[in-house]
Order: sequence, then structure tokens, then C-alpha cells
Amino acid sequence: MKGSDVVIEDVSKSFGDFKVLNNINLAIKKGEFFSLLGPSGCGKTTLLRIIAGFETPDSGLVTFDGNDVLPLPPNRRQANTVFQNYALFPHLTVAENVAFSLRIKKLPKNKVAATVADYLKLVQLENHAQKKPNQLSGGQKQRVAIARALINEPRVLLLDEPLSALDAKLRQHMLIELDQIHDKIGITFIYVTHDQQEALSVSDRIAVMNLGDILQVGTPHEIYESPATDFVARFIGETNLFDGTVAKIEKINQPSLPSMEQAATEYMAELDIPELGLIKVTTVDEFGVGQKVSFTIRPEKLVITKEKPSTKREDINLLQGRVDEPIYSGFQTKFYVKTNGNVVIRVIKQHAKYSDEGPGIVWKDQVYLSWSANDGYIVGIKTA
Repeated sequence: MKGSDVVIEDVSKSFGDFKVLNNINLAIKKGEFFSLLGPSGCGKTTLLRIIAGFETPDSGLVTFDGNDVLPLPPNRRQANTVFQNYALFPHLTVAENVAFSLRIKKLPKNKVAATVADYLKLVQLENHAQKKPNQLSGGQKQRVAIARALINEPRVLLLDEPLSALDAKLRQHMLIELDQIHDKIGITFIYVTHDQQEALSVSDRIAVMNLGDILQVGTPHEIYESPATDFVARFIGETNLFDGTVAKIEKINQPSLPSMEQAATEYMAELDIPELGLIKVTTVDEFGVGQKVSFTIRPEKLVITKEKPSTKREDINLLQGRVDEPIYSGFQTKFYVKTNGNVVIRVIKQHAKYSDEGPGIVWKDQVYLSWSANDGYIVGIKTA
């Protein structure tokens, strides 16, 4: 790997009376595609600017490969930044924009030309070298900005909402290209975004931020399937979220494992949720009876049927309700189902076969909702 390990220790930052970052601690691995994800104003861009050297923290430490970089100006940190607004020179050609930093270093012209050609090929712009920025699409401008940032061979590339100005289809295309560039270059990418789909699509790991705090760090799968807080559950994808009380919990009998294998102890909890009744959910955390918790179930985990499921499995949860609103989107239908407990639950049914010409369940249909105890998740203990 050509990148650097980036470690942030106890970093705090305030602007006047407003505290933007609260004692942030992060360890980003060499060569990792790491995303800082959160809503506007959560502190993610400020943290990126501190790593880049454009802001100074009130306290804390930032190291690259164990070396303190806070005393260094941005141009000596071996980190380059790709900005949201591209920041291209309008009077220079694509090739001249990409070559700018090399010319500042007064490298030989033939070396500059060869290196620029290599990086334009990397971002698939070799046929646009003589165009000016105003002759390019938004995606092409962003690729120029990426090539210009990479040509200095930084050990860390910082990307601040780089795709937010692009339309949805182009954004998806650029995400794939960005991931491919990362795979080819192999340096550390730190990517700031408020778009959860972007972060889930390309990241090795994600830090979810809100109000200056890091709420959870994990792989996309961990963040989505095992959210640490109510906020993470709501912010990452769609979910159905309820407050409840642990009514019962017992250890699940597990088959014996070879001595080399260690598995977390699993429990079956029964939650008393006012809107739903008693709900079963598995967990690796040993909650106490009477504890207040939050429970989440993703819409795609729910099965919706007109007929009552015939399964006799004890770990299946079952609710009845009426379809308040079906929304057909071609590849899926989203149902808003009002249960007998007078709460609306979102359900997503994927259309995976040609025979799924349209939803067999329509408005006002009486339906059953079912899901396995393994598909729900206890988010955590409620403090209030």
C-alpha cells in the first residue's frame, strides 16, 4: 500500500461558542477508503479540513504514519484535497490544470508531459487534454480535479463532497470510477459525504457523525445491519424504529464448536412494544429485564402476504394490518401498512421475477407482516 495510516486523537474544535468537534478519535488504515458520513453541520468537513491543514484544532493530535502533522502547512502533509466546486483554473486547458503543481516544482517539460498523460489516462480524459473547463461536463471536471490532486502522488487523498453537484445517474457512474481509481492507486482515501448510499457503495469503513460526535465506526454491513444508536438506524437507509421494554431474555442453546472457534453468546429477547405487542429478537448483548431499548426492523426484512403464513417456527413475529398506501416503483413496491396497533410500518417487496408484473397486494387489502427474530435488531438502551 502507498497510503498512510491517519490517526486522530482527542481532536476538538469550536467556532466561538459553537463546538463543532467533541474529542474525536479515529484510526484510518493505510490504503483504506474511509468515509465520514453525516448530515450538514455535523462536523465532518471541519474534521477533513483539520486533516488537510486548512483548520487548526483547539486540542488533540493528527498523525500520518505516527508523525505529528499539525505543525506542517497543507503543502507539506503529503495530502491533497478534491473540493466540491472542482476549483479548476478556467483559463488553463485540462492538461495545464493537471500539470500545474508539477510546473510549480519546475520539473523537466518532457517528464511533466509524460506524467500528465499517465494521469489523464487514469481518469479517462486523454482525448480532452486541450479543452478548457467550460467545455467539459460536471463529471469530466471532477475527474480533472481528481487527476490534479493525484499527480503529486499524495499518501492521503481527501475528498469533500466531490459528487454533490452531479445528477443522480452521473453520481453513480462517478462513484464506480472513483472506486476503480482507488483500487489502482492504492493510497488512503478519506471521503466526506452526507449521502448514505455513496458511503455504503464505496467505503471499506464508515464513521457516522452527528453534532460533532462519532456515533459509530464500522464496515457498511455493520453500520446498516447493526446500528449503534437510534440516529444511525434512522440515518442509514430506511427503517421502522420503536421504543420498548425487555420483558424476557434467555440464552439460546448453541451447538458445541471446535476449540479453535469462538462464537458470541446469543440471546432470545422478548420486547414489549406498545404499538406492536410482544416481539422476539435475537441479540448478542445480555440486556436486563425491564430495560428500555429501541428496536429496529428494515422494510426489506418484512414479508407481506394476504394469507396467514403457515410456518410453525417459534422465532417468527406476526402482525396484521391494512395497506394504507402502496407505491409501485418497477423493481419494487413499498407498502405503508397500518397495523391493528394503529401504527404505520413500511415494507419493501422486491420484484425479482418476470412474473412480478405488478403488486398482487393493493390499497386497503388486509395483510399479514412476518419476520424472523434474527432480522430485527436492538439498537441500544434508552437513557430517557
